[in-house]
Amino acid sequence: MAGVGAAGVAVSKILMGAGVINIVGVDRQGAVFDGRGGLNSSKQWFAENTNPDGLRGSISEVIAGADVFIGLSGPDLLTVDDVRSMAKDPIVFAMANPDPEIRPELISDIAAVIATGRSDFPNQINNVLAFPGVFRGAFDAGARKITEHMKLAAAHAIASVVGDDVRPDFIIPSVFDPRVVAAVAEAARAAAVADGVCRQR
Repeated sequence: MAGVGAAGVAVSKILMGAGVINIVGVDRQGAVFDGRGGLNSSKQWFAENTNPDGLRGSISEVIAGADVFIGLSGPDLLTVDDVRSMAKDPIVFAMANPDPEIRPELISDIAAVIATGRSDFPNQINNVLAFPGVFRGAFDAGARKITEHMKLAAAHAIASVVGDDVRPDFIIPSVFDPRVVAAVAEAARAAAVADGVCRQR
């Protein structure tokens, strides 16, 4: 995970909720690990709950063997050699916008799946896929807060819209797909009810 700000921490919490157990975050100073000095409270939480092997070093040093790269940082952070050093058929989410952490065309023959935040490449990942539905579901449930379970339920709902049509260039539905908001809203509503965070009506 490149970028350990608000987005990086939030994405990591959703991934951990989905069962991912080995996340390594990297910021400008390198890998974030428990015991590294100068961490704010958010990064300290991240350090205590990720990087179970205590990896240290630059992104080029810690990315070797990784299955997935998620970039929530800035442009041109990764090199082709970095991606080559990852596990076979890596997944690369280069989300920096407008210029991603690595240009998709540079790694199209290496990565099994590539996603960006841009609409001119396949697999555009944009928070507009989640927000309207999550808020609709929270409103419908009378939720007092948005829980991690609601966020994870939204992610599963978004994936369900793709369903069996999933392929390397279609892992996420279009932001214009009218089924997305309804699916996310119902999933978020049900999760809020299950979490017991709804106001009495």
